[in-house]
Amino acid sequence: MSNEGFDHIVYSKDVLEFVTIANEYCNFIEQIDSYTRKDFIFKLQKFFPLLYLKASLVPKIDDLLEDATEKFVTEEDYNFLHNKLLTKLGEHDAYQEIFEEYAVDTEDSISASISENIVDIYQDLKDFILAYRIGTLEVMNDALYECQQNFEQYWGQRLVNALRAVHRLVFGNVNLDEEELKTPKIKSEDDEPVSKDWILSQQFKSFRGESE
Repeated sequence: MSNEGFDHIVYSKDVLEFVTIANEYCNFIEQIDSYTRKDFIFKLQKFFPLLYLKASLVPKIDDLLEDATEKFVTEEDYNFLHNKLLTKLGEHDAYQEIFEEYAVDTEDSISASISENIVDIYQDLKDFILAYRIGTLEVMNDALYECQQNFEQYWGQRLVNALRAVHRLVFGNVNLDEEELKTPKIKSEDDEPVSKDWILSQQFKSFRGESE
């Protein structure tokens, strides 16, 4: 088999490590029902710095195609995950984005949402991963280019902001116990427990290699 193209940057060590952590992050978010609130927040504390580091190590590239890369995460997917995250985080979801030092609950700060930050990051990463998985060099390159641009201009800052809020929850003596209604479970044909209202797109299941 020819190795032509495998020396391209999309196959470099730094890129493959970023792809790996991005995929792990997306799988983690999709499996939110498997975690207690406390476990979820503590895992976020570990994911955010590693994801930021791996994204920052991706070499700079240029796009190759004129058309924008295909998007896979639908509005329905986004809203569904956002609602799941809101339920999981509960009263701990909102935090203050502070623009002036020591400014709290003033006109110099605005309310932000951890769950919204999480799903914004997820959307960009999932679109990138599914496009990268197509395996066409040009598509992989441009998916990486777009994800890199979005990291610099958009979700990188959201990640940093959310990490600050998560850090406070982990180390601020906050009671993370949850009292919430459990989502009803039904048994699938292969006897694996599945959420009754799990409706994420088939692309997600296909990417994880799951059967219907």
